[in-house]
Amino acid sequence: MLDMLPALRNRLNMPSFVDEFFGRDLMDNFLSERSGVNIPSVNLVENNDEYRIEVAAPGLEKKDFKIDLDNDVLTISSEKEEKDEQNEENFVRREFSYSKFSRSFTLPESADEEKIKATHKEGILYVHIPKKDEAKQKPPKQINIS
Repeated sequence: MLDMLPALRNRLNMPSFVDEFFGRDLMDNFLSERSGVNIPSVNLVENNDEYRIEVAAPGLEKKDFKIDLDNDVLTISSEKEEKDEQNEENFVRREFSYSKFSRSFTLPESADEEKIKATHKEGILYVHIPKKDEAKQKPPKQINIS
């Protein structure tokens, strides 16, 4: 089972049972409800060889992301500032857009932190976290009776 899921919260803003087993994004609930900050959706996938985090962030490019690993905590963040200025005859219009987010995941002990890789394709950031060899499920083996 994945040990790196972010926290899920119910309508009463109380931690769900998922908080007991999985990591939790710090400040995500505070920011998203009070200041209108959008936090991208995340898929967490586990197979026999790896864990994979998929961050849906349309409009962001790979250069907009930052991924840090510190004491088994993987943090994916982004800051992007856009400026749009139009000069016409009698006026100047300026619009500024600023987006920022950060998601943190506690990695399980079975993760091979030295081999983590990330790719970006069509608005989705993929973070591949390989499992250590000893954590991979081995195929069934028949034991001969002598």
